[in-house]
Amino acid sequence: MPIEKIDHELCIGCGICQDSCSLDVIYMDESGKAYARYPEDCVACYSCEKDCPAEAINVSPQRGRPVPHPW
Repeated sequence: MPIEKIDHELCIGCGICQDSCSLDVIYMDESGKAYARYPEDCVACYSCEKDCPAEAINVSPQRGRPVPHPW
């Protein structure tokens, strides 16, 4: 699972990570905090980690699913 941690204490519930995830891995829970609903689909693109203003997301570089190439 490439998303190692989403720190709920740091998460401000802005939803930017959910919007930046092109594979719909991240969702917001009933308390408005981010969580990885489908962590096995994460390809470790770092969009969520890079875009998070609270730095609440940690992505592991070693365990991402390979991104399929169109050729």
